[in-house]
Amino acid sequence: MDRIALKEKSKEQIKGKIAILFLCTLIYTFISTLFSFIPLAGPIVGAVLILPVLAYGLYVVFLDVTIGNEIKIETLFSGFSNFKNVWCMQFLMYLYVTLGSLLLIVPGIVMSYAYSFAPYILAENPQLSGREALRLSKEMTDGHKWDLFILQLSFLGWELLGIVTFGIAYIYVVPYINVAYANAYNRIKEEFNPEF
Repeated sequence: MDRIALKEKSKEQIKGKIAILFLCTLIYTFISTLFSFIPLAGPIVGAVLILPVLAYGLYVVFLDVTIGNEIKIETLFSGFSNFKNVWCMQFLMYLYVTLGSLLLIVPGIVMSYAYSFAPYILAENPQLSGREALRLSKEMTDGHKWDLFILQLSFLGWELLGIVTFGIAYIYVVPYINVAYANAYNRIKEEFNPEF
């Protein structure tokens, strides 16, 4: 995987789209924060039922950038039309990664990369179950987890920029990183199964 070319492509793809991508991220963050202020069951309902489905919608937004689709705010809520599969996929992914982390930190990290493509797979194949999307993600990332780790590590400077600018740089950094990761998915998908 040519990391430099992939990142350059991502920079080109987000040009002129930073505002709408930031707005989508801001809406997700606002809703996440809102649930934490609802008394009693609010944080539980939000964390367990709503936020995993919204997080999926954010994945779809960034994937849309890479395939040239129009970016729409309503895409953020697209997971609710396939709630059962999306929720199951997100829940199982969090469960597997958490269990892996309980064993040791490294298995949890490896599992997080193994299942990281599941939201993209489900977005392009909504007929799949959440479990099938996770299985395919595990197969796709086999032999590529190190590449994905290095890709993520290559954004460390950008992450630090976000911190030293008190979050202002994240307006650009968050879309850039997420679009790059979606591009990594597209690249590995071609190798895995071009017709997938």
